[in-house]
Amino acid sequence: MNHALTLITFIPLAGMVLILITPDAMKSMFKWMAVAATVPQLLIAWWLFENFDTTTTAMQFTERYPWIPHYNITYFMGVDGISISMVLLTALICFISVFASFKIDKAPKAYFALLLLLDTGMMGVFASLDFFLFYIFWEVMLLPMYFLIGIWGGPRREYAAIKFFLYTLLGSVLILLAMLGLYYYGSTPTFDMTVLAANAGNYTMSFQRWAWLALFIGFAIKIPAFPFHTWLPDAHVEAPTAISVILAGVLLKMGTYGILRVNFSILPAASHDMAWLFLGVLGTVNIVYGAMCAMAQTDYKKLIAYSSVSHMGYVMLGMASFTAAGINGAVLQMFNHGTITAMLFLLVGVIYDSAHHREINGFGGLAQQMPVYAGFTAFAFFAGLGLPALSAFISEVLVLIGAWQLHPILTVFGAATAILTAGYLLWTYQRIYLGPLNEKYANFSDLDFREIGMLVPLAVIVIILGWYPQAILSLLNTSLVHLNQVVLNTPAAASAAVALVH
Repeated sequence: MNHALTLITFIPLAGMVLILITPDAMKSMFKWMAVAATVPQLLIAWWLFENFDTTTTAMQFTERYPWIPHYNITYFMGVDGISISMVLLTALICFISVFASFKIDKAPKAYFALLLLLDTGMMGVFASLDFFLFYIFWEVMLLPMYFLIGIWGGPRREYAAIKFFLYTLLGSVLILLAMLGLYYYGSTPTFDMTVLAANAGNYTMSFQRWAWLALFIGFAIKIPAFPFHTWLPDAHVEAPTAISVILAGVLLKMGTYGILRVNFSILPAASHDMAWLFLGVLGTVNIVYGAMCAMAQTDYKKLIAYSSVSHMGYVMLGMASFTAAGINGAVLQMFNHGTITAMLFLLVGVIYDSAHHREINGFGGLAQQMPVYAGFTAFAFFAGLGLPALSAFISEVLVLIGAWQLHPILTVFGAATAILTAGYLLWTYQRIYLGPLNEKYANFSDLDFREIGMLVPLAVIVIILGWYPQAILSLLNTSLVHLNQVVLNTPAAASAAVALVH
């Protein structure tokens, strides 16, 4: 399949066009047209998984065509071990999110069209190897998310959408400035990320630090890293269920992916110099602060939002370790968090659709009335707190093993926060699902076939990766170990090693 990445990126866009030209009288078809656009995307993602060569660091399934030759801008697509897992995750989450949107009855044509445009933007970010093209897809993602929150969200949807837009736009401006700096101050003006990475030594250390910091802030807003995180709880609380699933399952990963793809690959010396503070320390702050904020929440959805802040901190800490275990664990955690948090937001959406509120203390005893729902929630909670034999346990342990070698104090804080995570999740489960049934909810029905169908694939993946994480680690390892060596072999790293010896 010579154009697999183009197809996986633009088939949803074709689906969007088809929906827009379909008469409004056929509105019952819009959701099925969205399904038809995401099924081939998921099949192509599986084909990429099956045919990916895990033994090479080279870019695979590449496509390169001249686009704006005068400025050395090309249409350049390709994936390596860093991006292939994110392509798989995006295809899976977008497919499930379409089914999670089946109850949308407000302007369904516009909703499903914007959802597919968002899908194209996210997939394009992970498949692009030209920085200019990467930036376009990064910006394409912004507008549909703004409207999906601002039109189909909750009571404070306009505030949440504007806050998301302004934060993300600030990050985009900083990324744009850094991108132009890399273009103009390199030995050859180019946006080709592979060429920029090969010529990383041509940038002065002062330039690298400023560019690294601008890029980091731009990507950290998306993670979101403390103190750039405040848009996330509002966006999650107000967003429709499916958009929360995409937001936590895929969009947050774009921030850490951007740091790996751009900061680490193109600015390795500055990465080695600055990652301990901006990834290691801030990542640990994310872990502890996010868990403490989650403990204090009374809104079910906001609690899960803050838990995402905490769990993405493990990704940052693993990236700052500069060890094979740490960086592999970080990217595996990106994938695992995407599947687990998607389950959690789907489950919150189920109860909100029935109760029309998310106040934790307003429920009670739901396990008696909805045993299947309570069982899925217990499974997702145990996966979220890192129970052994479930996927998050492996990735978090790898992060801690890797981080211990360079940042033992930060690792202690990160590991100890597991107690807080277990505390807020189990306490939430007790208040909502255990004890006597609140009689107001005695007529609630359990999960239907559609809802079970969304949750089962995610649960199966969590179990499989809990026992066989090599299914994803084999994709990541070669590229990530190579990237790690690129950072460690910079002159800054060599000087630090000499100073440490003497």
